[in-house]
Amino acid sequence: MKHTITKAAAVAAIVAGAMLAVPAAASAYTPTPSGTVSTSTVAPGGTFTFAVEADAFVAGETVTITITGENASAAELAFVKFVVQTETLGTATANAEGGLDGVQITLPANATGTYTITATSASNPVGASATVTAAAAAAPGDDDDLATTGADSEALLTLWIGGGALLLVGGGIAVAGAVRRNRQHADAAA
Repeated sequence: MKHTITKAAAVAAIVAGAMLAVPAAASAYTPTPSGTVSTSTVAPGGTFTFAVEADAFVAGETVTITITGENASAAELAFVKFVVQTETLGTATANAEGGLDGVQITLPANATGTYTITATSASNPVGASATVTAAAAAAPGDDDDLATTGADSEALLTLWIGGGALLLVGGGIAVAGAVRRNRQHADAAA
């Protein structure tokens, strides 16, 4: 038993050492190009500009622009309220620097939540993206700008139940281990 633990510790130390010895060049990070929006908050039905930095695409290639979010296609589906959809808005041509000049995008009139705008091409299928949030129109007389404070009791209840279950399982394992050790000592003494 003692040798098994020693062997496991030695293997763990070798694995940890190998993970730390990997050359930094092998795990070099290559950032993905980013998209930008003229404003991060847009009113439903509002327009904003989306652009992509240079060297994201091959100069002159066709770039497809899509939008993902609730009601992105501006369609209403039965009684489903939170339908996240992806809609192809169209195509644009990459500029001479391989970026995408600003294109105007208009959110649906019933826009709510966050929308992700993505530009992809044959040379960059991952593409570049940016997000905008549809700002809800303020209700008349809605001047309450105070933050909500305090604890969410429903979320805390889940944590308490999960924590209690973990404590019970841990206690059961500890008791089972103690019983096993006592039996082994009793067998060895007999």
